[in-house]
Amino acid sequence: MTSTIPAEPPPRRITNTDALAGAPTRRPRSRWSRTWPLLIAVVLTLGLITVSLLTGVADITAADGEGGEFLWITRVPRTASLVLAGASMAMAGLVMQLMTQNRFVEPTTVGTTEWAGLGLLVAYILLPASGVVEKMAIAIVFAFAGTLVFFAFLRRVTLKSSLIVPIVGIMFGAVVSAVSTFLALRFNLLQVIGGWFMGRFTGIEIGRYEPLWIVLGVSIVVVIAADRFTVAGLGRDIATNVGLHYERVVLLGVGLVAMTTGVVTVIIGALPFLGLIVPNLVAMVRGDDLRSNLPWVFLTGIWIVTICDLIGRTIIMPFEVPISLVLGVVGSAVFIAMLLRTRRTRVR
Repeated sequence: MTSTIPAEPPPRRITNTDALAGAPTRRPRSRWSRTWPLLIAVVLTLGLITVSLLTGVADITAADGEGGEFLWITRVPRTASLVLAGASMAMAGLVMQLMTQNRFVEPTTVGTTEWAGLGLLVAYILLPASGVVEKMAIAIVFAFAGTLVFFAFLRRVTLKSSLIVPIVGIMFGAVVSAVSTFLALRFNLLQVIGGWFMGRFTGIEIGRYEPLWIVLGVSIVVVIAADRFTVAGLGRDIATNVGLHYERVVLLGVGLVAMTTGVVTVIIGALPFLGLIVPNLVAMVRGDDLRSNLPWVFLTGIWIVTICDLIGRTIIMPFEVPISLVLGVVGSAVFIAMLLRTRRTRVR
C-alpha cells in the first residue's frame, strides 16, 4: 500500500495589504471634516470685514443719515478693496513660487512691483492726460516684461542656493526703483513715486476702486488652471513628460501675476511681502497642494491685509499709518525668520 504525500500549496504572494494588516490604518477624512474648518475661516473673515466697516473716525450710526451715506461712499469700497487686493496678491505670490520652484519668491522680491511702478511713472510722463485704464495697461505691460526678464536670467544663470534668488530679485528691483526715482526727479513726479511706494487704502472711495474687480476674474482663471500650475511647478521635464506645454503655462502664470500686480499697484500701491508670507504660512499647515490650498491662501491674504489696515487706522487715530509700512515690518520679520529656519534645517 502506497501512501500519497499531499503536495505543498504554492507560496502565497505577500501583498501590501497583507504587510500592512497588522498596522493601524488611517480612515479617510469625511467631506464634513474637510469642510468645517473652511466654514469657520469664512465666518472669521466675515467678522473681520464687519470690524473693518465699523472702524474709523466718522460715526456711521449717526441718525442724520450722513453716516449711512459715508458707509457706502468710503467704508464699503475700502473694505472691498482690502478683500480683493489681499486675496489676489497672496494668490500671485503662490503662482510665482510654483513657476520658479522657490518659496522665497513673490512680486516684491523679483522686481515685478517695481516694474509696475515704473510703467505707471512712464504713463504719467508720456500720457499725462490718460485715464486709469490706460495707466493700468502700461503698468501691466511693464510688469509682464520685467518678470520675463527675471525668469530669463534665472534660466541662464545657475544659482547654488534658493536663498540667492530673492536676493538677486531684490537687487534687480532696486535698480528698477532707482531708474524710477531718477525719472521722477527729472520730470518733477516725486509725488507719484511717493504715492506708489506708500501703498494705502485711505483715498479709496466709490468710483475709484472698481478696476480692482479685474483681479477677481484673474483669480477665477487661476482656480481653473490650478492643476496645470501644479504640474508646471514640478519642473520642465516632468511637465513635458505628462503632455503639458510648459512654456505656455509659464507665460500664462506670468501674465496673470503681472495683471494682478499692475492693477493693485495703480489703485492701491505696493503691498510688500504679502505674496511671500501667505503661501508659506498655508504650506506649513496644509502642504503644497495648490487646488486645496487656494481657498486658504485667499482667506489668509484677506486676514493679513485687513488686520494690518486696522492697525494702521487705529494706532495713531485720527491719522493713519500706510498699510505698506505695517506690511513691510511684518513681512520682513517673517522673511528673516524663514531664512533662518531654512538655514538651520540645512545645517542639520
